[in-house]
Amino acid sequence: MTSSPADLPTPDAEALNAAIRELWVRAGGRLSPDEQRIYSALVLQYARTSQQGDIAEAA
Repeated sequence: MTSSPADLPTPDAEALNAAIRELWVRAGGRLSPDEQRIYSALVLQYARTSQQGDIAEAA
């Protein structure tokens, strides 16, 4: 049985933020095209996670 991305746990905003910062520092502020794709995906996921957290806190 294979798992889909929806089955995988989503990192929390703090973990995503740490990954974004680590990538930026490791790249020395100059992202390669591959690093830019990873960075963009992390930022999008961070935004989604942050929005979900805001909704949960408001409810």
